[in-house]
Amino acid sequence: MAINASEDTEFNEALRKHGILPALPPTPRTPSPPPAPTLEEKYADYTAAQLRELAAEAPDDETERILEVMRRKKLQETRKMEQARFGRVYPISREDYTREITDASQVNEEGDEQHRGTGVVVFLYKDGIPHSNRAAEHIRILAQRHPHTKFVSIVGDKCIPNLPDARLPMLIIYRKGEVLNQLVAWGADRERKIEELEAVLILAGGIIPQQRLPPSDRDSDDDASDLEEEDDDPSSRMRSAATSTNAKAPKNLRQKEDSDSDFEFDL
Repeated sequence: MAINASEDTEFNEALRKHGILPALPPTPRTPSPPPAPTLEEKYADYTAAQLRELAAEAPDDETERILEVMRRKKLQETRKMEQARFGRVYPISREDYTREITDASQVNEEGDEQHRGTGVVVFLYKDGIPHSNRAAEHIRILAQRHPHTKFVSIVGDKCIPNLPDARLPMLIIYRKGEVLNQLVAWGADRERKIEELEAVLILAGGIIPQQRLPPSDRDSDDDASDLEEEDDDPSSRMRSAATSTNAKAPKNLRQKEDSDSDFEFDL
């Protein structure tokens, strides 16, 4: 009688003990079922508002704690994205003009499918001129408020030779390598509010207001001070300021028109 070496019989087992038959191959292990997804994996795509609702309905304290940590992390990530790129005023020299302004304005922000380039606001100033000093403070605040726009500063006659002090402060607004508009002697006629300047820069296209966290996603708890405070919606500031300045179209924003062409330049 022929012996089937693959059979698991007492006779074959005795033969294996004596080395007559080879050992049977090990039985393959049944794979373990995949582990249940963690809370972090399950709710990775949830918004801060949705995580807040889940935490409020959590079945136990530990689940609530994990969801709260996830919610805070989501808020911090969103704020970090809102505060990308610039966020301050960059002093430059005339030699830096092309690289820091014209070329920089042609760079598309990561993720910008519309290829809008970068808004660059050039602030020409001179220390000691009161309305120039006030405008400098406004520019500093706006640079922090709108970190997706690049703000640079340069002494007026260091940028444009023989530029009269009467034309300062001057603002030149760039995007995609082109001058969108110029503001001459800003604030010389009367004291201007920061909301007016912000509105003009938005209307000219130098600033494109970024989408803010919706109210439902904002952190309204007592510990919100641990996270950076949000500015008010810039679009609402733009509307109110545009009304006060009677700004109607981006192409008509120059404050003074007398012989501007004497100082047109291409750096």
